[in-house]
Amino acid sequence: MNPIANTPIFLGLVENVDKKSKKQIARTAAITAFIIVVAFTLLGKYIFELFGITIPAFKITGGILIFYVGFEMLMSKKSTIHNNENHEDKSSLAISPLAIPILAGPGTIVTAMNYTTNATYAHVSIVVLIFGLMIFLTYLAFALSDAIVEKLGKNLISVIGKLMGLILAIIGTGMITEGIKLTFKI
Repeated sequence: MNPIANTPIFLGLVENVDKKSKKQIARTAAITAFIIVVAFTLLGKYIFELFGITIPAFKITGGILIFYVGFEMLMSKKSTIHNNENHEDKSSLAISPLAIPILAGPGTIVTAMNYTTNATYAHVSIVVLIFGLMIFLTYLAFALSDAIVEKLGKNLISVIGKLMGLILAIIGTGMITEGIKLTFKI
């Protein structure tokens, strides 16, 4: 969870979206990511067992999704993920790919689950509060993204966006590799 690193990703995904819609997308993504991580923090083990989900499968699927978004950012390709014309589709990108897998991705979810396995209520509360703080900072960075663009300029944001696309693709590839290693116990 990195508010600074995720801001260029957000800007790339909400390109050509008005300010009001950007704030709504940022709010929806932040709230959704918070709910997802808290749910997995408290109930993750049971959710995985209920649906027969394995951590390697979760990492591979999340890696593929993150790689896809990163690759499109790197290629400056307009995809159906972030080039939708109607309002309903624009708000759906707040859920995917922003809330999941970018903000509440496999790494974040598994980390939250790991920190709360066999933990006391106080420890679980601390993890939830820290995540709440991080998601609030992320929301602020997203909500102020237009001011950030004004300060840094569109060219620098474009370069940062492409670098973040490359980094996202690499993170996605790493998650896929880690999932494969876990699957085959390599």
